[in-house]
Amino acid sequence: MNPLTRLPKIPSDQLTPLVAELLGTIQLQMEEMQLLKDEIARLKCQKPKPKIKPSNLEKETDKKKSSKKKPKSHKKSKTKKLEINQDIPLKPENLPPGSKFKGYQDYVVQDLVLASWNIRYRRERWQTPLGDYVIGQLPKDVDGHFSSSLVSFVLYQHYGCCVTQPLILEQLHELGVDISSGQVNNIIINNKERFHNEKALILSTGLQISNYINVDDTGARHKGQNGYCTHIGNEYFAWFESTPKKNRVNFLEILRAEHTDYVINSDAIEYMSVHGLPDYQVAKFMHIKGETFNDREQWSAFLSSNRIVSNLHIRIATEGALVGSIISHGYNKDLAIISDDAGQFNVFLHALCWVHAERTIHKLIGFTTEQQKLLTATRSDIWQLYRDLKEYQLQPDNNMKIELENRFDELFTRKTDFATLNLALKRIYLNKSELLLVLERPDIPLHNNLSERDIREYVKKRKISGSTRSDIGKKCRDTFTSLKKTCRKLKISFWDYLNDRISNKNKIPPISDLMKFQVAQSGP
Repeated sequence: MNPLTRLPKIPSDQLTPLVAELLGTIQLQMEEMQLLKDEIARLKCQKPKPKIKPSNLEKETDKKKSSKKKPKSHKKSKTKKLEINQDIPLKPENLPPGSKFKGYQDYVVQDLVLASWNIRYRRERWQTPLGDYVIGQLPKDVDGHFSSSLVSFVLYQHYGCCVTQPLILEQLHELGVDISSGQVNNIIINNKERFHNEKALILSTGLQISNYINVDDTGARHKGQNGYCTHIGNEYFAWFESTPKKNRVNFLEILRAEHTDYVINSDAIEYMSVHGLPDYQVAKFMHIKGETFNDREQWSAFLSSNRIVSNLHIRIATEGALVGSIISHGYNKDLAIISDDAGQFNVFLHALCWVHAERTIHKLIGFTTEQQKLLTATRSDIWQLYRDLKEYQLQPDNNMKIELENRFDELFTRKTDFATLNLALKRIYLNKSELLLVLERPDIPLHNNLSERDIREYVKKRKISGSTRSDIGKKCRDTFTSLKKTCRKLKISFWDYLNDRISNKNKIPPISDLMKFQVAQSGP
């Protein structure tokens, strides 16, 4: 039941502005109570209140429009790009005498061969005159008792199709493969260093070649504990990393990529000062400007020995040292970070998603006709401004830039009789610089939809398989999710990629090289 239907129906002549405002407050409280009930249900392993969407069956379909064909359209060949593995000529029966052969009329049937195929290598064993034994060598592509195709199939089923290990085992047994659950597990998570290294290069390369990145995170339980998975990506790559926390220190450690140091330089000290570290604490870092701490142990020892023990001071100092490390390793300060307003991502050059910002207005409910009209008009103005910003991206113009900024100020500083709407508009206005970064950087997107879509891959896997139980299992899930999504973006078959790497053919270049090539092809 919609909470609004549970509110008392008040006659229009008694619905004063004060009553309407009180109804709005009650509505917000009821929504928050429902969210808390859903959270309690989740913690009790129960299902929250379902969200039932209206049926689409009653919508009328435009039959005339669907039946029309495009002018001058012709049927495309469905088998033009198919590789033909076998030709079977068919001769007509009861062919009349004197008939002439006029070629073939092809009819292609697609098939898939799924069956066990066992190869026995009979290694000849010879004894030399000296008494030694010489045995025939196995082919170079043979690595263990399971072929590269079988290993690739297991990896593709698990990471590419989200099939659980028990179902993979059941499928292989039904196909006649003699394999145990432990062997399936070993194929899925063991000896994957090459893939982990390739995944690490995706992030470092992506940060170097990109003008912007989309970021987001989602829940990721590990060993029975709540954790988080952070996504970083754009149209060229997708990268995932699971961590116990989601704070700014964690995000900066991720941006540091393969490095583990903490650097005290001008950027680090400036960050500490701007973010409120007391002057007497900042002075301690001024004396060691230019120093580098190789790992977390050295950094923690320095903080402790210099009496930097407050949790707030430790956090700001650590964030500053991480910023110093990131920039010292060549981080592009012009790289824009687009997020949904999660605080941990608000570093360096930061932009906000317009879709998430507008939700502040979208969730409001008007209780009078005037309030409903105000909401409709405000949302209409917001989306018109959004469309005009998209037009500006195509053809940036200084006059249009000034006009759009003025319209933003006018829209989000309006004073209406709807107090809740005024607060929502004010909240959005405080993020003006991040929402209007597109005026300075027309190349960045106005929304964070790409990150939302990419992270669904991880959510789907989490819903099917649940949490990870080993560190190597968590690492493999992050690695293969990153590789799969990046392959998709680069128009590479994930199946071909797995076969190529497992068989050591290496015909497909490193993913990082393909990313660079894709950026070079797309041009400025």
